[in-house]
Amino acid sequence: MTVAAYYEGDRTIRIGAAEAVEPGAGEVQLKVSHCGICGTDLHIFHGAMDARVTMPLVMGHEMSASVHKLGAGVEELALGDKVVVMPLAPCGSCPACDAGHSHICHNLNFLGIDTPGAFQNYWTVPAYTLHRVPANLSLKHGALIEPLAVACHDVRLAGVKAGDQVVVLGGGPIGMLVALVAQQAGADVIVSEINAYRVELARELGLEAFNPGETDLIDLVMQRTKGTGADIVFEVSGSQAGADIMTELLRTRGLAVIVAIFAQKPKIDFFRFFWRELRLQGVRVYESQDFADAIALAATDALPLDELITDIRPLSALRSGFEDMEKGGRVMKILLEI
Repeated sequence: MTVAAYYEGDRTIRIGAAEAVEPGAGEVQLKVSHCGICGTDLHIFHGAMDARVTMPLVMGHEMSASVHKLGAGVEELALGDKVVVMPLAPCGSCPACDAGHSHICHNLNFLGIDTPGAFQNYWTVPAYTLHRVPANLSLKHGALIEPLAVACHDVRLAGVKAGDQVVVLGGGPIGMLVALVAQQAGADVIVSEINAYRVELARELGLEAFNPGETDLIDLVMQRTKGTGADIVFEVSGSQAGADIMTELLRTRGLAVIVAIFAQKPKIDFFRFFWRELRLQGVRVYESQDFADAIALAATDALPLDELITDIRPLSALRSGFEDMEKGGRVMKILLEI
């Protein structure tokens, strides 16, 4: 029996029967293994995206699966292959697509938001969205590839290199992965986070982490850099406090990278940008190269992926996952075993 978790509005999740979609030409039907609960899924649950989504909606996009059925013309995959989905469906004809930046397509459809997602046993997707994962990478860890690809994209576009002083503002799942990937690139990384559990976890993962309410972050960075400032600051908190401090932390011609999606337009000290010739970089989702990099990095066991997984629950526990994420506390990444 095919089962799915449906968002029906007003914080309502219904677990019910679903119809497996037969793959058409160029499509693949997947048997979903694991799927992470993303912050975007939580925003949908809160009703913040009701104007965009079509209900009832099957959410979910941080996932791993095995190939179950192949549609006509799909020859690059075989039944049983372990795969992950890069959940982007660009239009192919807008200015961004024409310029080779289809990941920020002006008419982008995001699988699991604009179309049904992975919170179901069987999920049919275009074959071009699939990335094969190596045999030594577990399907549990495969569900972390999508957020890891976000981090790989952010670090790549920022041009992080060995010896850089990097500050990551916000130690949630994406911030933690950005910090770990930047550290793998050879940077000296400081994580700023107000959640005591996440500060503790970051330290257990080998990162330097501080609560900015307890440690003067500007003073700390200036001491570390002999008054120069950080080379790169990743703003992952989505807070006004983060927008305020990022300009104060940067060296002359330093780079501020905006990873978070701000709920409201933040105030930014553009005088500081003028005075220090700072640079500003937006980063959004990922490209195929970032998925390939994330898969390769995960397969090396260089990252402590197990430690990032707070809990693994059945699909029926989706609502409890949302509720635990809302409470904050001792939560990093909750996976559903589909």
